[in-house]
Amino acid sequence: MDIRDNHWLTDARHCRSPHQDARPAGEISAVVLHSISLPPGRFGSDDITDLFMGRLDSRRDPFFKQIAHLRVSAHCLIRRDGYIIQYVGFNQRAWHAGVSCWQGRQRLNDFTVGVELEGDARSFTRHQYVSLVRLAHALMGRYPVITPDRFIGHQHIAPLRKTDPGPSFDWQYFKQLLLANPGPV
Repeated sequence: MDIRDNHWLTDARHCRSPHQDARPAGEISAVVLHSISLPPGRFGSDDITDLFMGRLDSRRDPFFKQIAHLRVSAHCLIRRDGYIIQYVGFNQRAWHAGVSCWQGRQRLNDFTVGVELEGDARSFTRHQYVSLVRLAHALMGRYPVITPDRFIGHQHIAPLRKTDPGPSFDWQYFKQLLLANPGPV
């Protein structure tokens, strides 16, 4: 997996979200991991893409009435089978972190990459961890300031508001895979 000069992955489906804008300083220095399932607890639909594209039909599910108006995105989504969809070029600001703080800095969307894992309180799949490690190596190779200790959870940057990726995300396993494979997986 590589990142092209235009900041898009070579091995991913590209689906350009309108929910993005320019990074104020152009900095890319950390990765925020999230989890999402739409509707909650269900996997495999295009509802996440519809949300990130601003076209979620609020009539399709009662939960969608609460979120269809949101203007949110992530740089990438890793599906349960490990398939990656990229919505925003890494050089652009995706709208994923919201009100947040990490290492004394606020406005994390300005300098982080947002990665959504399709999941919820249940465990994530091995395919997702393998794809995440491949993506992590591509990001660290392209943006050297991103190191293994700069992968953080939404729960770490907005602890009073967010719990994702949650207790089912195995940070130890992820770091073990990341460090055991110093290059592309």
